[in-house]
Amino acid sequence: MTSLIAAALVFLGIHLLISGTRLRDAITAAIGERFYLGLFSLASLAAIVWLVMAFNAAQASGDNRILYTPWIGMRHLAIPVVALAFLLAVPGLLLPNPTSLKQESAAAKAETIRGVLRVTRHPFLWGVAIWSAFHVSANGDEAAVIFFGTFLLLALFGTFSIDAKRRRKMGEAWTGFAARTSNIPFAAIFAGRNTLKLGEILDWRFLIAALAFLALLFCHAHLFGVSPFPNGWVPY
Repeated sequence: MTSLIAAALVFLGIHLLISGTRLRDAITAAIGERFYLGLFSLASLAAIVWLVMAFNAAQASGDNRILYTPWIGMRHLAIPVVALAFLLAVPGLLLPNPTSLKQESAAAKAETIRGVLRVTRHPFLWGVAIWSAFHVSANGDEAAVIFFGTFLLLALFGTFSIDAKRRRKMGEAWTGFAARTSNIPFAAIFAGRNTLKLGEILDWRFLIAALAFLALLFCHAHLFGVSPFPNGWVPY
């Protein structure tokens, strides 16, 4: 469990204490953006591999305590909740978005704010937050809480970290984009700063997200050893 905790702290640290802070600005000024991104990518990959390996080892160990017993109804929520996460996260990756790496120029284009970006300017991270929050709730063992909780913390705090980084770097261009969108899902829509247009959401990106979710749904038991279906059904 010690290795899992250490991996979680390192993974969170390089993202929340470096990536979105002024320390990152100082590092990139010293070594250049491209070199920094290369080092950061390698560090992130190493940290996530360590995190996954430590999680698997912790679950197999004898000191993986049961912290709480999940509500039995969670099994019935698995499919709709994780489907929602996919329908946010996957289109969010496929849309031009100033919050994404090397896409700052998209902020100046009026057509950028469409589809799930009307819901939140961080659709991928909110998808990860929903996915990880469900898995924290559905698993009561210590290893799962640490593992999925790490992604939950990163996703939630990462939205604010990215906003702060883009605000420093982009200035007025970011201010205009942020004024028409929201971090918290639906906040801009409820405030009248944007409108929900389902026709924009139900496009080819939605189809890809749905197909990706269905593929994972039917392969979940074989990939992770747990059936996501309420009755424990294993498709093949």
